[in-house]
Amino acid sequence: GLAAGAATLVDRLLDIGIDGRGPFDSARAIADNALSDHGDVERAIDAIVTRHTKMAAAGGFVTGLGGFVALPVALPANVLEFYAIATRMVGAIASLRGYDVSDQGTRSAVMLTLIGADADDLLKKVGVGTTSRLADLAAQRLPGPAVMVLNKGIGFRLISSVGKSVLARFGKGVPVVGGVVGAGLDVYLVRRLAGHARREFPARPLGMRN
Repeated sequence: GLAAGAATLVDRLLDIGIDGRGPFDSARAIADNALSDHGDVERAIDAIVTRHTKMAAAGGFVTGLGGFVALPVALPANVLEFYAIATRMVGAIASLRGYDVSDQGTRSAVMLTLIGADADDLLKKVGVGTTSRLADLAAQRLPGPAVMVLNKGIGFRLISSVGKSVLARFGKGVPVVGGVVGAGLDVYLVRRLAGHARREFPARPLGMRN
């Protein structure tokens, strides 16, 4: 149950956030469009962060996704929404910096970015060891079993954060205040993740890009 739900959560976030589904563009498409509009990688990243920060505050990203919210683990839709937005934002930043988001190593690095300080501990558990940057995983060919363990571990850690998010939003029992607090929290967390992604995915030399 819980293990299957944790792995499924990560698979769905990759499906929506990285690959895109239905009306939601993929991380690569978001990156390409931003670069076309702004003509410079860093300005494009700034625009992507601004866009996804507004989306996190406004909500509604997962509306109409159907089966996406019907996970084996009961999670509030707003939490799924936040992580879908964060996954796509980090994936788009990685793409703009020259990483192939279709590569399994890069995809794992994107998801590990979402769990912050827990990433090193999880990498040790699968025998990869710590890296100076999560983007170093892009150069590694992780075996299937290691990817499965990583995904479950990431999913568990994302699920464990749900209680804190719900308490921050609704702990006072006042719907309007809870909504304002929740939106502010999401904005703060998205901006923090954006800064983390910028550090973890430095620009790759042109000759090393996929």
